[in-house]
Amino acid sequence: MSRVATRPDRPAARRGAAVTVPRRLFGRLVGTAFGRAVLACLALAGWALWTGGVLDGPAARQVRGSSVYAAPGVDLDRAAAERVIGNRRLVVLIMEPGADLREACDDTERATQGTLVLAMSRDGEDWDTYGCSRLGGDGPRDLGRAMVAETTISRGADAFVDRPVEALKVIVLNYDRLVRAGLVPDGARTISPSLPRYLLAGGAVAGVVAGAAVLWFGGRRAGRLADARRAGRDARADERAALGAATAVLAQQIIDLDGYVGPVAPAYRRLAADYVGLLDEVSDLDGDAEALRRLRERVEELSRRAADLADDAASGRRADRAGGRKPDRTGAGSSGRRAAGRPDKVATGRSGRAGATAGKGRTRGRGRR
Repeated sequence: MSRVATRPDRPAARRGAAVTVPRRLFGRLVGTAFGRAVLACLALAGWALWTGGVLDGPAARQVRGSSVYAAPGVDLDRAAAERVIGNRRLVVLIMEPGADLREACDDTERATQGTLVLAMSRDGEDWDTYGCSRLGGDGPRDLGRAMVAETTISRGADAFVDRPVEALKVIVLNYDRLVRAGLVPDGARTISPSLPRYLLAGGAVAGVVAGAAVLWFGGRRAGRLADARRAGRDARADERAALGAATAVLAQQIIDLDGYVGPVAPAYRRLAADYVGLLDEVSDLDGDAEALRRLRERVEELSRRAADLADDAASGRRADRAGGRKPDRTGAGSSGRRAAGRPDKVATGRSGRAGATAGKGRTRGRGRR
């Protein structure tokens, strides 16, 4: 029974898991700044497409930037018709015979704001017309003016059924009479892009300016970093050269001290040991400028110690010369040999004098006897 009871729950669990995964992905996308920016760009792009007429019909798309629309199969010189209408706030839709003119007028509502629209189609020997004014508001006065304009705009066009351009000239004359009567506002038709297009254009300009600024500041920062690295490399090279020169001077000082150590021998040995340890640190150095500076200071300290030892050794040499002794160049061994030689000489002298004294005693003794 348990197996039978658990089987129906598995598809539901799978469906729940399948629904949870997109929710998690959407939550992760919305939870980041990049995801929110992407969603904002998508919303702006959709808004721009919708206001730009992505869902409009062929008539609405045509009259967004033109004043005349001619359905397929209608014989009309569009260039001549546009020249006749000019920049007036007038849009003429010439549809195929039998078309629903009211529907055609409604389809172009968002594309013909601020204009007087006349939809017309051939009906035998006459024009079937339908006017819709989008010039004013919804007040009673505006509604009355719109009704007069819609019923007046097509008067006299039936005389030119076979010549649509001539019929458009009559419609333009009616429009000018309405303007002079004050029923239609005077002025040219302005075709302006929708707000999302302005936003997209502004965003594109802002993106270009921001990108150029980022590149400029990034280039300056990269240049400063490169200059700082170059200055650091030069400083490390200078410190290493100074360290090498100071180490060479110290080595020469130690070599000079090796010829005469005398009483400064223990200090000399400590100095030599410190120098060897310093060479190990120099060989293991990784090139840090601060470490190079510290090592150079240590080398200078050892150099001062070597100079002090050289002064002490020179003072001892002058003292030896003033006492009539030869300078001790071999260390304690030569002084030991001199010390060992003196007792022999003294002993020999004493033994001679003692022998002479003893000889005299024996002679005296023999003389007495």
